[in-house]
Amino acid sequence: MASYALFNQALADRLGLHPTDVQCLNLLGLEPGPVTTGRIAELTGLTTGSATRLVDRLEKAGYVTRRRDTEDRRKVLVEVVPGQMAEFGEVWGRLNGAWWELFDEYADDEIAFIATHMRRTVDLSTAQIERLRSGQI
Repeated sequence: MASYALFNQALADRLGLHPTDVQCLNLLGLEPGPVTTGRIAELTGLTTGSATRLVDRLEKAGYVTRRRDTEDRRKVLVEVVPGQMAEFGEVWGRLNGAWWELFDEYADDEIAFIATHMRRTVDLSTAQIERLRSGQI
């Protein structure tokens, strides 16, 4: 986890962003379309105020725009800027080759085990986050 945090910081530094901004861009890239700041708060685990400041930073850096929802004018949607996301993707693309080489060293059953372990880790982390936030710990 510490190694990933250092990697994320180095990537953020390279892009001139905060590490949380990089994580948010990754998460927004998985969403099917524009989202509200409330949804960004849910995805990142931030408060709505912190999520708003995060969106402010991403908007200033040119990665997202805000627009009113055409169906509900009270809602403001956050939308990624395709050109900036393409640049973000290019940096990832230059790094991906090394990751694919790493995985090429494993047999299919080993990859399946790693993927299962990662999914279980995500599920366990999600449950532990809920325990911490609900005051169960």
